[in-house]
Amino acid sequence: MHHILHTGQFLLGKTYDTVWNRSWCSLVKMMRAVCVDEPGGPEKLLIRTVPRPQPKDGQVLIKVHTTALNRADLLQRRGLYPPPPGESDIMGLEVAGTVETTGPKVKSVWRPNDRVMALICGGGYAEYVSVPEELLMAVPPHLSLSQAAAIPEAWLTAFQLLDLIAQVKQGEVVLVHAGASGVGSAAVQLVRLFGAVPIVTAGSSDKLKMAETLGAAAGFNYKQGSFVQGVLDFTGGKGANVILDCIGGSTWEQNVTCLSTDGRWVLYGTMGGREVNGDLLGKLLSKRGHLLTSLLRSRNLQYKADLVRAFSQRVLPYFSEHPSPLRPVIDSTFSLDDVTKAHQHMEDNSNMGKIVLHVIPQSQETQ
Repeated sequence: MHHILHTGQFLLGKTYDTVWNRSWCSLVKMMRAVCVDEPGGPEKLLIRTVPRPQPKDGQVLIKVHTTALNRADLLQRRGLYPPPPGESDIMGLEVAGTVETTGPKVKSVWRPNDRVMALICGGGYAEYVSVPEELLMAVPPHLSLSQAAAIPEAWLTAFQLLDLIAQVKQGEVVLVHAGASGVGSAAVQLVRLFGAVPIVTAGSSDKLKMAETLGAAAGFNYKQGSFVQGVLDFTGGKGANVILDCIGGSTWEQNVTCLSTDGRWVLYGTMGGREVNGDLLGKLLSKRGHLLTSLLRSRNLQYKADLVRAFSQRVLPYFSEHPSPLRPVIDSTFSLDDVTKAHQHMEDNSNMGKIVLHVIPQSQETQ
């Protein structure tokens, strides 16, 4: 009898827990999101149903229509670039969509269904994301939400590197590596906007041609040999005043060789490796060169808010002109269900411009 009583209590408790869990799940709003259970290749990406985030103080909940891929996503998927502490472990550093609701203490006048785009620390590969209000930007009227998704991370990164870090001046020559990438294609256009002269490297003639249509004054195929002589010939032997470098280790010597005296070499990625073997310091010292480094994701909220504000004031209005002197470059679009194919496309390094993910069907996108 004693044994039966305890068994009955145990079963009753388990039944109660099950009912409570079902009730809790029914109260919590859910959403689809891309998850990674273990680090690895694109095949490790899974779509799951997870709880929808709730906007905290000063945050806005965005219904995500589109997001875009970044190299950082590939590193995070492999377990090499975790999100900052306290941020979502869902990938995705930029989104475009509509305002769903606002959290407590929001000061901005955002209303439901306003078209917005945002820079985020994570959470973009999902149907909803909560974003600090300081990081939201209104989508220019002539742009679709697909085009808007290609702006926040790439354009804010390029703007930060050129304006805040390198402090590019009118008439200077700026060498942009990976000139057909998302950041590269944005940088070429911004260099022109700032009155400077962009030149690029890329890995194919098609990518070089695309960069030239955006305003690049010259381009060099790094797969066909050193780009040093091309840069020196273009600059009359003086070298580039600024180098935007996402490659790193494999090209350091070429970078220093074609850097001008007192030039600024801005490193923001290490796709070509992190190790350097050779007389880097001596060669850089002989040029009185400045080696500057920067990452955006790990910056604090105030820095990003100031960056978004400066970009919104100085650059974003040009997207509203018709015809616009600036344009986000989109290589291809994929549905959220095809996120594995999208990641593989970026892994193949064949994209020119941004790869966009449609979180909701493209036919339902708010224009």
